[in-house]
Amino acid sequence: MAGDVKADNQPYDDINITPMLDLAYVLLVTFIIMTTASVQGVKVQPPLTQATNNLAKPQTRGITITADGQVYLDAYPVSLDQLQSSLAQYKAANPALPVVLKADAATQYEKVMAVLEIAKKLDITEIGLATKRLQ
Repeated sequence: MAGDVKADNQPYDDINITPMLDLAYVLLVTFIIMTTASVQGVKVQPPLTQATNNLAKPQTRGITITADGQVYLDAYPVSLDQLQSSLAQYKAANPALPVVLKADAATQYEKVMAVLEIAKKLDITEIGLATKRLQ
């Protein structure tokens, strides 16, 4: 019996690092996902202005119009009918719904006016137009 007790109390010769590596891989994947998930939206080149824009409000909905005329609502492509129904739902939940319209400088004016008409129909009065400041 005394020999069995002595064998159980001996120190380990090597350390199993597999659980530590598994944890490191999980943390690495989590950081990669978190950094790429924070960047959302559709990239456009807004027109240049000299005015500054302070449009950071909570629960602001973003409408983006690309140079080829595609409309996005919060980075999801939508038709004008889908845009109207989605904005109507958001407006019902928040009567003072703020909206930011971000259009490419090469966008046809008619598409911008169609989006603004939808906002007017839904009585959305807080509309910001995103521009890029001149250097």
